[in-house]
Amino acid sequence: MIRSLRPVTTWLYLALGIPACGAVEDNGSATSTVLVVTPGEGESFRAAVAAAGPGDRIAVPPGEYGNGHFFPGLKGEPGQPIVILAADPDEPPTFTGGVEGMHLIEPEYVELHNLHFSGQSGNGLNIDDGGDFEQPARHVVLQGLEVRDIGPDGNHDGIKLSGLTDFRIEGCTIERWGRGGSGIDLVGCHRGQITRSTFRHGDSAGSSGIQIKGGSADILVRQNRFEHSGRRAVNIGGSTGLEFFRPAPYAGYEATRVMVEGNLFIGSQAPVAFVSADGSTFRYNTLYRPVDWVLRILQENKTENFIPCRAGVVTDNLVLFRADELSTFVNIGPDTAPETFRFERNFWFAIDDPSASTPELPVAEIDGIVGVPPLLKDPEAGDFSLTADSPPSVRAVGAHALLE
Repeated sequence: MIRSLRPVTTWLYLALGIPACGAVEDNGSATSTVLVVTPGEGESFRAAVAAAGPGDRIAVPPGEYGNGHFFPGLKGEPGQPIVILAADPDEPPTFTGGVEGMHLIEPEYVELHNLHFSGQSGNGLNIDDGGDFEQPARHVVLQGLEVRDIGPDGNHDGIKLSGLTDFRIEGCTIERWGRGGSGIDLVGCHRGQITRSTFRHGDSAGSSGIQIKGGSADILVRQNRFEHSGRRAVNIGGSTGLEFFRPAPYAGYEATRVMVEGNLFIGSQAPVAFVSADGSTFRYNTLYRPVDWVLRILQENKTENFIPCRAGVVTDNLVLFRADELSTFVNIGPDTAPETFRFERNFWFAIDDPSASTPELPVAEIDGIVGVPPLLKDPEAGDFSLTADSPPSVRAVGAHALLE
C-alpha cells in the first residue's frame, strides 16, 4: 500500500520496486505501507515520519532535507518496525547544518538506513529515552549511515545514544566529530552491537571513536575499522555525572561486559582505554602504530563506592608498533587495579627495532609472542592481509584470525 503525502516522481516508485501506474494492490497481507516524501522538502519528510506507524517505510528521495528534525515516540512493533531509508542508496538524502540533524526520543522498533548527516554544531544524530530511565529507547537499527564534520569544537558527537537498549549499528561511516566528543557516544546503553563501521578523525583530535559509559553493559564492538579515530579509539568507560547513569542508582562502574573484537586500529594515542570499567575484553584486534600507548587503565570517576578499574582481558591481539613512537606500552593511572588484568597470547612486534618488541605489562603475560616478523602484505599502505610467508603464530591472532 502507498500513502502519498505529496506528489511523487516516477523514478521513486521504480527505485522501490513499486509499479508507477498506480498503488500496490492491498491483498490483506502484512506488507508495509510506503509513505512518500517530496524530493528535497523537509516539511514533507517530517509529515511522513509523523504519520508513520508499525510496518511503515518512509522512502526519502535524493535531496537536502535540512536539520532539526525531532521525532518523539516513534513506535513500531516486533516484526513491523518503522523504517526511514534512502529511496536510492546510491544517492542518499542529506541532513545538513543546524544543531542536530535528527533526534529520536523514546523510539521503539525503528530503523534508519543510508542517510547522510553533516555540519551539525551539536550532534549529527541523537537518540535517547527522553529522560525516562525506567523505560529505555529500544530495538533501533542504524545501517549504512554517514556522519561527517560535527562540531568541530567541544563535546559533540557524530551519533549520541542515551538510554538505548537492544540496538544494532552496522556499516556506518563516522568522520570528524567534535574535538572533545566521540564518533559514537553511549551513555547508559545495554545489549547493543556496533559492527563493520569505519571511524576517521585524527590521532589527537576527538576524545574517542566509540565511548561506552554511564552504566553501559553488554556491548559488542566487532569488525570495525578505526583510522586515527581520536585520542582513544575505543573508550570502555569514562567519567559520567551521576544523574545520567542508566539504570539509576549507579552500579559502581562506567561500563561492564564490553567485548571489543576483530577490529583494525590504525594510529590513535591509545587504541583502547579501560576507564572506571569492570570486566571487559579486548581480543583478536589488529593494532598498527599507536602513537603513545597500546592501552590505558584509568580511573576517571572517583565517586565513593565506585570499583577501581579492574578485570580487563587482553588476548590474541596483533600489535605492530614503532618503539620510538610509544611513551609506554600501558598507561596506568592511580586508583586502578592493574594486577587484576589478564594478558594472553598477544603478538608484539616493533617494526623499527624488533629487539625492542618485549612489552612492559602490569602482569606477566601467558604465551605471548614477541619479536617475530609478521610478514604482512603492506601495512604502511593499509593492507594487513597475510602472505604465504606469514608465520603460523601471526595467523592465530589479530582481526584476520577472527574471520578464519
